[in-house]
Parts: sequence; structure tokens; C-alpha cells
Amino acid sequence: MPRELSLRFPPETRPDEIPPEDFVALVAQELGCDEDAIGSMRLDRTSFDARRDAMYWLAQLTVWMDDEEVPPPPPDSPQIPPPPTASAPHVVVVGSGPAGLFCCLELQRAGMRTTLLERGKQVQARRRDIAELNRGGDADPESNYCFGEGGAGTYSDGKLYTRSGKREQVRPVLEELVAHGAPETILWSWRPHIGSNRLPQVVEALRNTLSAAGTVRFEARVDALLVKDGHAAGVRLADGEEIAADSVVLATGHSALDALRMAAAAGAQLEAKGFAMGVRVEHPQAWLDRIQYHGLKEEADLPPSFYELATQANERGVYSFCMCPGGWIVPSQAQPGTLVVNGMSLSKRDSPYANSGIVVEVRPKDWCGKRGWRWGWSKLLQDAAALSDLPLLHEVVEDPRGGAPLDVAAGRLPVHPAIDPLFGVRLQTALEVLAAHHGGGGGRAPAQRCSDFAMGRITAEETLPTSFVPGLTMADFDQILPKGIATRLREGMIEFDRSLHDFAGPKGQMIGVETRTSSPVRLLRDTDSMQAEGLPGLYPCGEGAGHAGGIMSAALDGQRVARALSSALKAAGSAG
Repeated sequence: MPRELSLRFPPETRPDEIPPEDFVALVAQELGCDEDAIGSMRLDRTSFDARRDAMYWLAQLTVWMDDEEVPPPPPDSPQIPPPPTASAPHVVVVGSGPAGLFCCLELQRAGMRTTLLERGKQVQARRRDIAELNRGGDADPESNYCFGEGGAGTYSDGKLYTRSGKREQVRPVLEELVAHGAPETILWSWRPHIGSNRLPQVVEALRNTLSAAGTVRFEARVDALLVKDGHAAGVRLADGEEIAADSVVLATGHSALDALRMAAAAGAQLEAKGFAMGVRVEHPQAWLDRIQYHGLKEEADLPPSFYELATQANERGVYSFCMCPGGWIVPSQAQPGTLVVNGMSLSKRDSPYANSGIVVEVRPKDWCGKRGWRWGWSKLLQDAAALSDLPLLHEVVEDPRGGAPLDVAAGRLPVHPAIDPLFGVRLQTALEVLAAHHGGGGGRAPAQRCSDFAMGRITAEETLPTSFVPGLTMADFDQILPKGIATRLREGMIEFDRSLHDFAGPKGQMIGVETRTSSPVRLLRDTDSMQAEGLPGLYPCGEGAGHAGGIMSAALDGQRVARALSSALKAAGSAG
């Protein structure tokens, strides 16, 4: 039976840089056996304990003795699925983010015919539209940081850590990425990361694998689901082309609102779900390294440091999100007239800045009735509607329970989340409109010193240097954020300052707004069959459908959906 082993190393000794023969000697010494008795070993995880009284690297390994069967090594190159038979069931997968890519790959390996449709452009072609955003231009609604091959994570860092799934579930996904060109270090790093400069090549390699056994199409936006006898039976593209299918997987991202409305129009059921909104906070990376590594960063050649922060403020969570050591803040809005910021890092994480989303939990009941009015949503909607003609901010929503219609532009709030499952998206959009307005145009983002916000005052006359390329405009976030978020964010940042000294000090800068942490809407699906409630044959999948958050959890959800779907189609074929 294989043995699991943990070894400690001093700060200056990185476990993944130890020569294999030296590692074998260390393991043999720990186990009290001869080196020849060790058949094989695998480095499962490395992590660094930065507590002042600890400061060590920890390596976790699996060791097989020479008389034990060793599992085969993972493939070091893409494994092309065999071509499907002409009579195999056909599945259309909508969206080429991690959920769609890994769902499609799993379906092909189960013998299904697949067509993968992506509304945006191929991964390399996206670069031009993203470059335009970084120059302060308007977002292309079909090609931006959110839409295009690989999804939102492709040019937004490529972080691969997740709390979803056990190690034995996560490792095969990481091995698949390595086979397609990702660095082998992601297999054992405690915070695996590819980087926005390397992930596009991995995504392109995945596309080549899928193209060998199926069809992959770009700039092919799906505008309607085809329904036959109450069952999803294909899709209609924006140009009117119809593609028939035995089932449809909807694996669009968290910003594809039109896909959710399309599913609802075909009979699928939506519900509002919790999410989080706030700002990006940026500090000098050197400041963070000094605090976290107690001055040992250069001496021990340690990687850029990070933090994870979380607290409670007035019954809601306030926490760091998508922390980017040595990173950049980027504009990730998907429609003109709005502004959204996100964080990313290149593979070397060598930017002089560290940034993280600092966000406040929002639950559906928080935007309803008197509670919603106290949070400040009514004023937010009215202010945004006065600035923008976006339809989401001007619709009049009928109450299915017979109450008075909701005039969104007038700031009317639902009395129950079920009245308008899309209301969280309206709040996201409203805050993004206000951020664009206070940024002053040209893609600039509003910014405020952390110390000023924490004290509820304005003292600084100019913004700090930043990684945000379009530029910053001095602002007062109490005039942008609704009261319910601003007060909790302030309490949270003051609390974080106690655990990470000077976090809320003058070296930190808030940049806003961070609104797209996850989808505020969930497409309901049956737990066992994974099919949409109200529309059999439709399989909601990944982050946009409200069933994942981040690259790894979305990829895992894509695999789960593919397995349920292929089992159902095979069972139907056997019964027929």
C-alpha cells in the first residue's frame, strides 16, 4: 500500500528544486529503509508556512515501495479521443470556457459527437480587443476579457486552486492541462497558477484536441434554444442557422445574461442566488513581502507573497477574492458604458503590485423590500438609470404573483427574490454604470486611498501609481457604492488592518468596481440527471449557470455534466 509522507525544509530550500536522487535519499531516511527499496514517489503538494515562528516549506509525497504496483504516469502530450461513429448521439456545447472545454472533452471520450460553439473569437484574436480595452476603448460585446475562447479566466490569471472537489478529482484536470502545455508545477503547487501569458497556448492546444474528434466554431452566438416535444433539441445562431442536437449543454460564463434569458424563454427555471461585490485593492508587492516573509524574501528567494482575508460585518461576509501577487488590475467590462475591474498575473508574477478583490457578500433577500431600501439599492438604480439607457435599468418587470409591476428606473425593489430572478444582474449593471461615470471616461477607473475610505474622509489630492493601464480618477467610494456595501466594506478593511498591518493605510488604493465575482442567477437543474428544471435535454453547466466559481470548479462541473449526459443518452439508445 502506498505511503503518504510529509517533509519539512528551510525557507531557502524549495522542495520542487531538489534533485530526484537527493529526494530519494531523504525519503529513504525518513522511512528507515534502503534507497533501493523505494520503487517510485510522487510530489503531491508543496506549500510554505510563513508564520514567524515556523517559516518552512512542506512537501507532501506519495511513496511506493519496489514490491508495489505503481500507477502509470500521466500523459505528457494530448490524448486525442477516437472519432465518433456516424450514429453516435450529437451534443451541442455552448461556451468554450473551462466548463465547456472539459465537458466537450469528456463527451468525446464517451463516444459522443460534439459541436462546441463560442460567441467570441479565437484566443489569439481576442488579444486585439483586450488591447483596445486597455487603451481605454469601449468593450466589444462579443470579444473582451469575459467572452471568447477559454472564457474569462484565459486573460484573467489562470488560477487553478479551488475548494471544490477532492484531490483525486482535481488532479486529473491538472494533468490534462499539463498534457496540453501547462507547467508541471501546477501538479504540486499549493496555489497552482498558469498565468495569462501562458494559458492562451494551453487553451489553443485543448481546442486542437477537440477539433480532431468534433466541431469547434467561433463567432457563433446562440440566440435561441430549439425545443421539440418539450425537450431541448438544438440551437439557433444569431445568423439564423439552426443546429439540431440530441441534447444541449449551456456552459456560458457569468456575464452572459442573454444566455440565461434564452434558457428561461425556452422553459428552463431561474432563481436568484447570492454573490459578492466590492472593489480591487492594490498595494506595493514589496510591502506585502516584508510583512508576510518578515524580511526573508530576498535572502531565501521566496515567491511573491499573498494573503487570504475574511471577516463578518453586520451578518455578511467580507473577504478577499482572486488575490493576484505580482499582478495587474484590468478592465473586464463586457458592454459599453460600464466599468468592471478584475485582477490577473503573468506566469512570473513580477509586477511591482499586489491586488485582490475585497468584496461584500450579498444575498437575494438583501435587495428586497425595506431591507433593500436600507442597503441603498433603490438610489443606486435611480442614479444609474439617469446616466444610462441600458435596457436592464429601464425595464418594467411584471410580478408573476399579481403585485404591482416593478419600474426598475424608478428604484422599485421586489418584495421577494422570485419576482425577478435577474434583479442581482440589474444591481451589478447599475454599479458598473456608476463606476464608469465616476471614472470620468476613457476607460479610467475611480480610485481612493484605503486610509481615506477607512476614515470616511478625502485627504489625498492625487492617485497612487497603479498597474491599471487606462488610468485612475480620484473618487469618493461612499458616493459610488450603496450604503450596505460601503459600511460593511469599511468595517472589513479596518478589521483586515489588524491582521495585516497597514492594509487600510495610505499605501493601499481602492479601485472599482469588482462586481463579477460569480453569477447572481442560477439555472435550476436536477441533482441526479443534471438536466434543467422545466426543460429536459438542456444541461446547465459551470459558472454562468450558477453551479461553479473559478476555472477548476467549472472544469469539474463540466466533467460531471458530461458523465450524466452521456449515461442518459446511452441509456436512451439502449432502450430504443
